[in-house]
Amino acid sequence: MTLRLANKELTPPVVLAPMAGITDRPFRDLVSSFGAGLVVSEMVASQEMVQAKPGVRERAELSADVENTAVQLAGREATWMAEAARQVADQGARIIDINMGCPAKKVTNGYSGSALLKTPDHALTLIEAVVEAVDVPVTLKTRLGWDDKLLNAADVARRAQDAGVQMVTIHGRTRCQFYKGHADWAAIRSVTEAVDVPVVANGDITSTEAAQRALELSGAAGVMIGRGAQGKPWLLAQVSHDLYGTPAPVIPQGADLIDMVQRHYHAMLSFYGAELGLRVARKHLGWYMDEAGTAAPLRRAVLTSRDTDEVTRLLTDALTPTQEVAA
Repeated sequence: MTLRLANKELTPPVVLAPMAGITDRPFRDLVSSFGAGLVVSEMVASQEMVQAKPGVRERAELSADVENTAVQLAGREATWMAEAARQVADQGARIIDINMGCPAKKVTNGYSGSALLKTPDHALTLIEAVVEAVDVPVTLKTRLGWDDKLLNAADVARRAQDAGVQMVTIHGRTRCQFYKGHADWAAIRSVTEAVDVPVVANGDITSTEAAQRALELSGAAGVMIGRGAQGKPWLLAQVSHDLYGTPAPVIPQGADLIDMVQRHYHAMLSFYGAELGLRVARKHLGWYMDEAGTAAPLRRAVLTSRDTDEVTRLLTDALTPTQEVAA
């Protein structure tokens, strides 16, 4: 139940996926508090990171004492990627992850993310530059290929391994699938059979049952959970317990759930400032209320209020079971 990356051990092999606008420091800290083998930052654009553009450094901000944190970098030029890797390593990043999987048009139109699957020779120059720039382990996250005619993940992973990458995560879709259909976990097996470094399966892993099936079909050494953790920051710890016998998370309910969500809310306000934090928090609060089955009018009130104190008060009713509110 351990993934080894040089002198690093990831236990258990259940990883929080990098998600733009979601896996910021407050959410990573919350997921880590329940238990996760690794948490990965949202994607950080390498050139913007080096040039200190507003908002970019915040996305990469790390808790210096959090051992299981990785920072994901994206870019298309080796110089920027290497310098950004050096900077985040100096800030305390234990692992640097290279993004070759983001399907968003604003990323691929800039020849970054999964667009690099179309130019593997160029992609290799980025990988080599990052590996040479830092002493911490470098990992890679990508997809099965650009489209059904270019399924080159196994070849890319093999070359990345030869360049020094120590773990590869594969989302079981092509770029052109975006998030449609269902992730093809069986197709990931071509990668696990092509390399000796650990391979992590990603895509549609939203439960213990899905994680178990993904491991069986892919032959992967671990799983990465993304959207399934939205509104359920304890999910990684629950999957770890079910699959590997780690301590079971205490899933908050009632007053404990309200307290957890309110603390997460205020952590976001503190991290981003009240104005931006209020906007960033809405998606998380929405997911918590989706899980709680909050009535539509109350949900709307929480998500439209611009008064942080009012939101805090409303969350008590919003996360209280309907029958208790009625009583």
